[in-house]
Amino acid sequence: MYLLETLNSQMKKIYELARKVAHSSSTVLLLGESGTGKEVLAKYIHFCSQRKGPFVAINCAAIPEELLEAELFGYEKGAFTGAIKSKPGKFEIANGGTIFLDEIGDLSPKLQAKLLRALQEKQVERLGSDHPVKIEVRILAATNKDLEKEVKSGRFREDLFFRLNVIPIKLPPLRERKEDIPLLAQFFLKKICEREKIEEKTFSPEAIEALMKYPWPGNIRELENLIERTVILSENNIIDVNDLYLPYMNSSIKIRESLTEDKNMLLKFISLPEISEKGIELNSLLKDIEIYYLKKALEISKGVKSKAAKLLNLNRTTFIEKLKKYNLV
Repeated sequence: MYLLETLNSQMKKIYELARKVAHSSSTVLLLGESGTGKEVLAKYIHFCSQRKGPFVAINCAAIPEELLEAELFGYEKGAFTGAIKSKPGKFEIANGGTIFLDEIGDLSPKLQAKLLRALQEKQVERLGSDHPVKIEVRILAATNKDLEKEVKSGRFREDLFFRLNVIPIKLPPLRERKEDIPLLAQFFLKKICEREKIEEKTFSPEAIEALMKYPWPGNIRELENLIERTVILSENNIIDVNDLYLPYMNSSIKIRESLTEDKNMLLKFISLPEISEKGIELNSLLKDIEIYYLKKALEISKGVKSKAAKLLNLNRTTFIEKLKKYNLV
């Protein structure tokens, strides 16, 4: 709860809304990019509710269609090859509680129709059975897709969308709430150190700054995974920038550090000449800058050209052409 209370105002409002809807039986549709914490919020809604049944989660995108139907609705013995005994589906297991349908936007048209029927009639039929089973389940669904666009394109049923979209809650990506990054980073750091029985570590101010500058395309999930990797691999109690592995950004940090070692070149970049009536040698200036970064990229990548090209956001062919141009190969 302390973590929730210290999050930014946008996230506080989201969790306040979640608390309000928790005590209802209304369907909630959680929207947002992958890794923004939709399942965490779904669990929060369930545990804030008065439901005595279990919280059951299923990822609709992770299971093939032919198996997903059996997982959701269950099956009777002999319903298909390999069905040696009857098995209840996730809806039956979640009876009296909550079912969380993650990646709902990836459901096939067939399963969309069957899910809609289950929502409307509050009952399911196992594969191989003609006897419906009554269910009393709270539906929480989540997707990283724009379902309104999916409906317009014909890939998602409009009637099912309206059934799911009773209370929509959108979670913002981590890059839009950077003030939460230090708090989340410290929270994960402490949790992982305790779990792994490792002496508690801390971040240097420079490491926190680097974490806040990184765009986090994988959002909170990526942040937690990176910190877990850092805790396991770092031998220091104070985690510094060099202990972090931040794709794309890590190399730019090292390049900036390398620049400070060459004071003359750094001074040349900072003190760019003004254009006077006599003009400037722009091509010469740009050449010096380009050569410097080509060399530094090679130095950081230890001569691996594909890696060096990636550091400069160039394809390998273009990078090699530039090396040849300035006789660096």
